[in-house]
Amino acid sequence: MKFLEKFALTVYSYIVLVLAVIMCLLVFNWIDIGTVTKTVTTIAQGDISSKITLVISAIFILLSIKCIFFDSDTEEKIKESQGILLKNENEILPLTSDKKIAFIGKYAKTPRYQGGGSSHINSWKVESALEAAKKIPELANVTFAEGYQDEKDEVIEELQNEAVKVANEADVAVLFLGLPDNFESEGYDRKHMNLPNCQNELVEKVLEVQKHVVVVLHNGSAVVMPWKDQVEGILEAYLGGEAVGKAVAEVLAGRKNPCGRLAETFPLRLEDTPCYLTYGKGYDNAKYQEGVFVGYRYYTSRKMETAFPFGYGLSYTTFEYSNLQVDKKEMSDKDTVEVSVKVKNTGDRAGKTVVQLYVEAPETEVVRPVRELRGFEKIFLEAGEEKTVTFTLDERAFAYWNTLIHDWYAEEGTYKVMIGENADQMCTGEEITVHPTKELPKTYSLNTCLGELMRDPKAQTVMAPFMQGMAQNDAAMDMAEANENDQSGVVNQEMMAAMMEGMPLRQLLSFVPGIKREMLEQMVNALNQL
Repeated sequence: MKFLEKFALTVYSYIVLVLAVIMCLLVFNWIDIGTVTKTVTTIAQGDISSKITLVISAIFILLSIKCIFFDSDTEEKIKESQGILLKNENEILPLTSDKKIAFIGKYAKTPRYQGGGSSHINSWKVESALEAAKKIPELANVTFAEGYQDEKDEVIEELQNEAVKVANEADVAVLFLGLPDNFESEGYDRKHMNLPNCQNELVEKVLEVQKHVVVVLHNGSAVVMPWKDQVEGILEAYLGGEAVGKAVAEVLAGRKNPCGRLAETFPLRLEDTPCYLTYGKGYDNAKYQEGVFVGYRYYTSRKMETAFPFGYGLSYTTFEYSNLQVDKKEMSDKDTVEVSVKVKNTGDRAGKTVVQLYVEAPETEVVRPVRELRGFEKIFLEAGEEKTVTFTLDERAFAYWNTLIHDWYAEEGTYKVMIGENADQMCTGEEITVHPTKELPKTYSLNTCLGELMRDPKAQTVMAPFMQGMAQNDAAMDMAEANENDQSGVVNQEMMAAMMEGMPLRQLLSFVPGIKREMLEQMVNALNQL
């Protein structure tokens, strides 16, 4: 139903309600008919502004009554499925009514749904997963055990033993874990990425008696999961607000198809993070030495194994990407390029997916991440349905911020445009060659490397005569002849090319016999006049 239709129906319903209340008051003589008549006459004789004000006030009053006294359907509030499905081995999810299900963990009954410190609000109504399960037929056969307390990180034997007993008697155990308020809040930073030890131990104890285990996480940021490979399912709920319990229960039961994707990388351990060596070190200065290699840019560039990569998330259905097309193979930095890809729901139920577009830069003069996200779009597809998703990319998609020109700069080269399931898993790609129209100011010196000069077409016009003269030098010719006759394999073309690539001009003074410093300085002056 459209918004305006719902709004009109709501207003109409409460007008009828108010009129019904007035009629009842008149019938029981609790108000006088003359009072009502006088009030209506006064309103009718008032000016237009007064009438408009009265109508608006009445609407707000009626809507306030609805919010305060009438419980709206929670399902109407949940327009999107809650949570990110990180693991679903053996299709443990969704749960079905023929299974005995154990909900274990304090957060199943009292979920952690908001941040700490000043982000705390007075919630109107918090619905837990345990409460929500009572209204969902697929979760009708649920038992509960608290398992732990989160005020202190300590094992309470009685609670743990009860949880193990309940898990042993069930077909599936769903453990609700997460970070307590005292683990993450404003005013201080966590120095580790661990869940409370009592929760990790609880998982271990449950796994000893139950192999079908699903973990639901309530946390504000990434955590280490030592049991990741042992459990069959993981649902990341984060701090999902007051309706998080309902949302999680809907996903567990399959009433909602999860479609969330990670906006951060889950590393295997704290030591794998890009800032580990410098974060929190020193007293006077905070050093951010990771540079542009923040988040997924670090992990993908290092080809580092992670627990779950950026952009990762599963669904109860499957999707296929095909027919990636670009409307041009070459472009300048003033042009745009349209990238389209076909997406098909290849599963047996409707679902949403996040189409992610990444760009890989060629080898450039500056240090850049291997891959960067340059576009994404969430789409809904019925089972078997296919849609074409189109992205428009401009210079920014291929550029980096150049401090010499104080502007974005797309370096000359061939870039790869790819569609990925996540930052690590690319599905299909195409190449686009970008030609910059902006010129970078360049200053050359004796420390400039030969490789940089040889890649610059303008510099080659100055370099060519110099290199020809160097080659005609008697000592240089003798050296070249000796290298050609070398049978030991110590010197070869590949080695020579590599040496020349990173060799500063000044090193030619010792590398090539007969070369004078004055000759190199003359060449540098000529280069700086280009």
